[in-house]
Amino acid sequence: MNRWLLIVFLALTGVAGSSLQAREAALLAADEATEKRLVAISSELRCLVCQNESLSGSNAELANDLRREIRSLIRDGRSDAEIMEFMVSRYGDFVRYRPPLKGTTVLLWFGPGLLFVAALGALLLHLRRRERTLRDQRPLNADETRRAEALLHDPDAPPRP
Repeated sequence: MNRWLLIVFLALTGVAGSSLQAREAALLAADEATEKRLVAISSELRCLVCQNESLSGSNAELANDLRREIRSLIRDGRSDAEIMEFMVSRYGDFVRYRPPLKGTTVLLWFGPGLLFVAALGALLLHLRRRERTLRDQRPLNADETRRAEALLHDPDAPPRP
């Protein structure tokens, strides 16, 4: 019985192992300078699939396609600025990790700071109102204190006006 289990286990391992194949590494450009430019340009661009990863570090299919496109633009003799402009014209300023400061990207640049200042202002306003409310509360007089004590000791007693 143990022999059959071992044979079945080895057969299943062989079948499962044959379906797992390593993918080929992405082809590098023939020229090392081209590859260095590719890495420099793609590290400034955001992967549109991953969004929190640079294009150079992403393994998404779209990232591979975009790197191929950048390689072909480099081979065509385009400058880095022209390649960036091509990518921005095709995918918008979102594709850049550091979008330029202009009317459509002002919120990207200053939004987090404005949100922080607004949250801080709301917190200070809340704390001031709370402090004012606590300060405006008057202490109980002697009669109210006696009634509160009576209610605490006898919960069935009806409250007196």
